[in-house]
Amino acid sequence: MAPWLLLKSPAILMFAAAFTLLAQDPAFADNSDLQQAEEFLAAGQAAEARALFEQALASDPDSIEAHLGLGRAYFELGRFAEAQLAFETVLHLEGLPPDLLTRVTAYNKAAREYLEEGKRLTFFGYAETGIGGYKTNSTRATSSGDQDSTFFNARAGGGFERRFDDGYAMDGNVDYRFRYHDESGVRNDSDLRWRVAGSRALGENNLAVGFRGRNSYRGDGIHRNDYFLFASYDIRLDESDQLSLGGEIGRRDYPSGPLEERTRSTADANLGWTHVLNDKATFSATGHIGRHFNTDRPDGESTFWGAMVDLDLVIRDNLSWYSFAWYESDRYNTDRLHYHPDEIDQEILRRDDNLYEIGTQVIWQFGEGWTFRPEILYIRDESNAFNFNYSSTEYWLNVRKAF
Repeated sequence: MAPWLLLKSPAILMFAAAFTLLAQDPAFADNSDLQQAEEFLAAGQAAEARALFEQALASDPDSIEAHLGLGRAYFELGRFAEAQLAFETVLHLEGLPPDLLTRVTAYNKAAREYLEEGKRLTFFGYAETGIGGYKTNSTRATSSGDQDSTFFNARAGGGFERRFDDGYAMDGNVDYRFRYHDESGVRNDSDLRWRVAGSRALGENNLAVGFRGRNSYRGDGIHRNDYFLFASYDIRLDESDQLSLGGEIGRRDYPSGPLEERTRSTADANLGWTHVLNDKATFSATGHIGRHFNTDRPDGESTFWGAMVDLDLVIRDNLSWYSFAWYESDRYNTDRLHYHPDEIDQEILRRDDNLYEIGTQVIWQFGEGWTFRPEILYIRDESNAFNFNYSSTEYWLNVRKAF
């Protein structure tokens, strides 16, 4: 049979038609783009891989492989800020430090394990220790409460994330912190924090619901236990912007001792925005509002609101800088007598507090998983009730090992 007649045979024509229909199927195109993108990524052609991962997401916005692959491509291109947003569409590795370089490095490791090794269960761990200083500033009428001490601190923890089909995942982590002061009369603190949650990736968005807690020793036999139910919803607007909606309700409990009356319930909501400034920098702003209630505090229940902004910058591939500023206004609902040591006539007032925190740190990576972290934190509590005015400055010089 002549070749040109063979090409016109019914079997060949049916095969060609079927192949054409298959090639036009979005799922087929998506798988083809993904496979080729992964090949480009393995060959070190991250720019070409990024374009194909974006095509795959256009065809299938729910593709976990495409989201993680896009994050990896951004990471290999040194575009860490975009990589973080791409990774956080599907990954929840809670308990990591807030700086961009540390977070995106951990995300990239988890994504690589999933894409190259098929691991649906990811673990991470860390240990940190160092020395620091704590000093109260001059905000009181007397100096009897002033402190200036050196402390030693240690921190260790880890977490996991388990991925399931259809974008579902489960994550959890624990974090233990301890601080020892070398000056008598200054309390030593220990703190255990934990979280467990379920989440689902919904295209470019992500929904998470879970529980978190904090069990603390505050010195002098004082313990504090926190338990909260929370929910969050991240909305990816584009490659440079993400909105975050969240809320929680729970209880802070002092089981016994002089602080027992501070036990209270809390409900709050927050709205956040993260913006990519350039390839290696992000800016975030978050506002929150809530209520402390069901309490025996002398000043009663309170309504609070505030905001936090932070700036994250990767200076070099092994050096980054993180800073933040936080403010909260706390308005109580009970009038009561407050004492002032320098006034004869005491005042009945309704307590109002304004709380401020400003912190900054540098993160230097000097080996595989090793970072040096100098940090400074300034705290200022302003109140119309004299005894609740407070200010301190703290610094840390810590070394951290990530596993």
